[in-house]
Amino acid sequence: MTAERATITSYENGPLLVRGDFELRTHDGELIDPGRGTVALCRCGKSALKPFCDGTHKAANFRASGGDRER
Repeated sequence: MTAERATITSYENGPLLVRGDFELRTHDGELIDPGRGTVALCRCGKSALKPFCDGTHKAANFRASGGDRER
């Protein structure tokens, strides 16, 4: 059986949603157990659960495009 390729979806004013076969690691290379197969990663930098999103981006009024490439 082939593992599902990971996809990363950027949500406007929100997190990065990661689905599929992926690994998360710290900057030191230690494995982070996501606890599930789909995770939302923080983009605003305010989450108390980094690297995971906890919804704080809404209160922080975080703004970013949902997928347009910024040049």
